[in-house]
Formats: sequence, structure tokens, C-alpha cells
Amino acid sequence: MGEHILTINAGSSSLKFALFTAGALDSVAVGMIDGLGTNPHFVLKDGSGQKIISDPLEGERAIDDHAGAMRLVLDAVAHHYPQAEIAAVGHRIVHGGMAHSAPVLVDEPILSQLSELVPLAPLHQPHNLSGIRAAQTAFPNVPQVACFDTAFHRAHPFVNDTFALPRSFYEEGVRRYGFHGLSYEYVTGKLAEIAPFHAKGRVIICHLGSGASMCAIRNGYSVASTMGFSALDGLPMGTRPGQIDPGVLLYLMDQKGMNAQEISDLLYKSSGLKGLSGISNDMRDLEASDHPHAKQAIDYFVFRVRREIGAMAAVLGGLDAVVFCGGIGENSRLIRECALEAMEWIGIELDLDRNRENTEVISSDRSRVRAFIIRTNEELMIARHTAWQLRAQQASTRRSDVYA
Repeated sequence: MGEHILTINAGSSSLKFALFTAGALDSVAVGMIDGLGTNPHFVLKDGSGQKIISDPLEGERAIDDHAGAMRLVLDAVAHHYPQAEIAAVGHRIVHGGMAHSAPVLVDEPILSQLSELVPLAPLHQPHNLSGIRAAQTAFPNVPQVACFDTAFHRAHPFVNDTFALPRSFYEEGVRRYGFHGLSYEYVTGKLAEIAPFHAKGRVIICHLGSGASMCAIRNGYSVASTMGFSALDGLPMGTRPGQIDPGVLLYLMDQKGMNAQEISDLLYKSSGLKGLSGISNDMRDLEASDHPHAKQAIDYFVFRVRREIGAMAAVLGGLDAVVFCGGIGENSRLIRECALEAMEWIGIELDLDRNRENTEVISSDRSRVRAFIIRTNEELMIARHTAWQLRAQQASTRRSDVYA
């Protein structure tokens, strides 16, 4: 089958992976294990989207953690594609800190640097790094490439990058990093293909999923993000609260006696849609529920999206397009409809029929601002970066051989 690139994308409760040809980056296989720790389900599809495996992983076969998921993924790839020669493995790394504004080949010093960032992304970074370790073991001497979710936002203006704290904290790295950068990078590129005029203008991308954020894009570059120092800020998410008054945290420490670990667990695991509803962290469950708390959780989520659309439009000085992506953004017509309802004041007029049909353009023909649904593809973005790093490494090796 020739050389291939494997991509690993570890989320807070999922593990996505994909297999591409190393040259043309044709999709060979894509898969996912979601519901880790609750109701794990394993899906593997071939490059055309045909299901090969759909396994609920029940009973003794249930997988509780990312380590077990990684073993299952590697076994499945080896079993179903035994002739695929893995030339490189690309990894989504949530936090790259100040040092990394582009993908890098992984070595021990890089791993050490990234390990120091675990406190800034405790829900993701440990799983990202364990994925690298597992891939190093499975594919020794194969290049491992780290692709950073924060890199896309590293050119933010100072005012969108800082907090109003003593300047020394900013210099030490206490600043707004932004996340979901690989998704934003892919969607921005895709928008340039389908609507080049709008892509050169003022765009808000809404990455709405279990993790949710929004990004203001001007001429293809990120200028602001709802997420900040950590992946807790901004919009409410599946289990994370989004924006919260820091005074609440002081209150929890002083009056409730909660320590740092208890507050961390509250913010990362028990808040957001799950905490508000008391029912589920999954928007699909909330939309299907008739419980008033489910409706209130949805209403709050939509309220924050609408609020941030206004804020991002102010940062951009106007708006030319809004794009929805991510699991909720791509699939929930209710959330899109509620988010864009009565938004004519900003130039958005939703076409209800197009929205219900999940068409690529969901705004009306009269709408001054164009509204899109673009299915994100972080795996392909990771594969592109990995292929570039692989070619650069191979070119460097050839040059070394010539001058040896």
C-alpha cells in the first residue's frame, strides 16, 4: 500500500484517528472512539465513508481511558491495513505555549516542554502526550509531528492577547492563547475555496461541540478568540463553564473551602451543559429532553453564542460571513436557528429551509452577511502539516548525504 500518514486527535472524551496516503493525502480510513468513561463506541470507516466497524464496546470490552483507546486504534489499523507503511504520525497537541507557532518534529526536549504545559490544558494535554508515547512505541524511528491548536492564534494583537494584570505575568506567559486552531485553520482554508470574496473579509467562525469557541478572522488571520489562557474561557461547553467571574472562584475557596483540585474538577468535569441541566453534557440529549433544565441549558448556550457574535463583530469592525462547524455547529439546526434568530440588525438573515436541510449556505439570498456550514477536518489539517514536516526532513537528509 506504500507510505501512509497516521493522525491522532485526542479530545477530552474521545480519540479520533485517520490514515492518509503520504503523497496525495487521500483518505484511506477514519475512525473514532467516543464516550470514553461513559458509553464508549468505536467506529471505523474506509476512505469512502463506508463503515467497517461500529462497536458499542459494552461490558468487559468497555474502554475507560485514552490509553486503552489508543491500543484499540493501533490494533485496528494494523489488522485492517497490514500493508500500510506508516511514514509519519501527526498529533493534535492542544497547547503549544509561547514557544510554538508552527508544527514541529517531536524529540525528548519538545516532549519535556509540552509536559510543562499540562496544567494549562489538563483535560487534553496529558492524552495528547500519551498518544505520542504510544505511537513512538508502536512505530519506532518514525517521525512524530506535533500540531498545535494554539499556533493559529499566535499573531493576535496585544490587546486581544493580554489580561489587565501586572505586566510581569504577561511576560511569563499568562496570556490569551486561544484554541481549536487546527479546526479554524482548515475551515478558513475551505472558506477561501468556496467563497474567496468572503474569506478575505471579516469572518466569525463558531466551532461548537463538546468543546466550544468562536474566532474572529480578518483576511484569513485570527485576531480574537473566545478562549483564553486555558480552554475554560468563553462559551459554555459540555462540561466546562466558559466565562466566569474570578470572584466566584475566590468565593469557592474562601467560603466553601474548596482546594485547587476540587475547583479544577468542578470547572473541567461538572459544569457547562452537564452542570446547568443536571441531565447530560451532550446537546443531542438536551434537545431531545422536555425537562425545563435542559431548555435552560440550551438557552444559556445560545445566549452566549449570540453575545459573542456581537462582540466579535465589534472587534472586526463589521461582519461579512459567519461559519458554523464542530459537532453541534454542523448538525444542530436548532442551535443555528436560535443563534441567528433576529440577527438582521447585524446583517444576517437566516433561510429556515436551508438551515433545516443543512445546506452549505444557510443565509437567505437577501442576507448582507453570508452564513455557512463547513464541516471541519482537523485530521486532514494535521496530515497536511505532518506531510510538510516529513518532506522537509527528507530534503534535509538528502542535503546531508550530498555534503557528507
